[in-house]
Amino acid sequence: MSAISADGKNSGQGALGTWRLAAFALPCVPVAAMLMPVVVYLPNYYATDLGVSLTAIGLAFGIVRLFDLWLDPTLGFLIDRTNTRFGRFKPWLVAGLPIAVLAVWMLFMARPGIDGNYILLWLVLGFLGQSMATMAHVTWAARLAPEYGQRARVFSWWQGFTVLGMLIVLAMPPLMKLGFGLDYGQGVRAMGWFVVLSLPVAILLALLAVHEPKSPPNTQPANWRHYLDLIRRPSILRILGSDILLGTGPVIAGTLFFFYFEAIRGWDRSEAGLLLLLYFIGALMGAPLWGRLGLAIGKHRALAIASAAYAVAQLSVLIAPEGLVWGIVTMTLAGLPYSAGPILLRAMMADLGDEERLKSGVDRSGLMFGLLSGVVKIGSAVAVFASVSALEAFGFKADLGAENATQALRVLAISFAVVPALLALAGAALITGHSLDKASHDEIRKALEVRDAAQTSAEQRATHTNY
Repeated sequence: MSAISADGKNSGQGALGTWRLAAFALPCVPVAAMLMPVVVYLPNYYATDLGVSLTAIGLAFGIVRLFDLWLDPTLGFLIDRTNTRFGRFKPWLVAGLPIAVLAVWMLFMARPGIDGNYILLWLVLGFLGQSMATMAHVTWAARLAPEYGQRARVFSWWQGFTVLGMLIVLAMPPLMKLGFGLDYGQGVRAMGWFVVLSLPVAILLALLAVHEPKSPPNTQPANWRHYLDLIRRPSILRILGSDILLGTGPVIAGTLFFFYFEAIRGWDRSEAGLLLLLYFIGALMGAPLWGRLGLAIGKHRALAIASAAYAVAQLSVLIAPEGLVWGIVTMTLAGLPYSAGPILLRAMMADLGDEERLKSGVDRSGLMFGLLSGVVKIGSAVAVFASVSALEAFGFKADLGAENATQALRVLAISFAVVPALLALAGAALITGHSLDKASHDEIRKALEVRDAAQTSAEQRATHTNY
């Protein structure tokens, strides 16, 4: 596959090769290392070690997800209207850094005595800083790669580094315990230190490694009416609906992961952490596979296959035999489909962004990725709140583990495995109707190149005339 140049075109000179692309994707490592523990480790840590009630935790996470619902679309709108001498995306990436670092410190260094209000405040600020950086980064990534296959490559790197960040941070608690004798709480604080130290370095390297591509000419600036236009389009609604269905299941499974493996499988948190590490090793192995399969058979078909595979893998956890070997095999295979959704849905939304720009004359990529990022948080907000609240409603107590009532353990198993599998199958059915394939996108790109060249030429003639 040809390299991707800094201006987003295929070229052999000035190309964005492997090392520059790696540097560009590097911020995904600490951002993932920030987000993964927030969903997977912190609810369990706050409940079990710091004594915060499950209801307070679920309410705080639910509220912050609803805050996120409007945050990402708003940021996407503002990014589309940003035009500074430093670029369109870089100012937002830099501005989100100090907010995210401060919030990470307060969340991961929390001590006994905190309550739901403390968690809510720092979650809000943490998601604000993270969203500012991530929205700018993902929109910038979409602009780097204009062609159908290139986008799968860029977002494969994006997702690969995201999974790498998850692997690093998930390895910390068990390795800290085994290698240094640190307890679980110290392992959680080590995660926070990793993010605080690595996020500034990663963002700096990305800014230095890659220049922003020139923004395409717009016939009109983005405005709020464009959101209404976008959500009326069936093709965009299909992507958004698929993202909700395919993104909510892993959030539910992640939230309940430690509860399930401690209470039902009998693993302690360090052992369960190693299983989760294997799950994301599988996800890292699968990342390049889904990008290549998407190019070979179409992104939507590859995503449908991955979604069905995820459903089967999730259900297999319920019937897998006891024992370390089966745990290793099951969790590694279950992780293989994980990366497909983030890679292929982002690439498909970027393709639809070209189609939208051809129709409207407006680059709405920030708006579109704001919607893509925001709508999945609808499902996530409901998922975290509903899953932990359901456990509490059926009498599940985190500190009782396997001593919980049979009914509570049954609800835990269904919520962890069956619900995510059903959501994945629904997502697979929905995405099969996607119609923008490589041939159609190639025609769109040709039309855009012709129009952009004509508009640029007209602007240059007008400038010379005025001069």
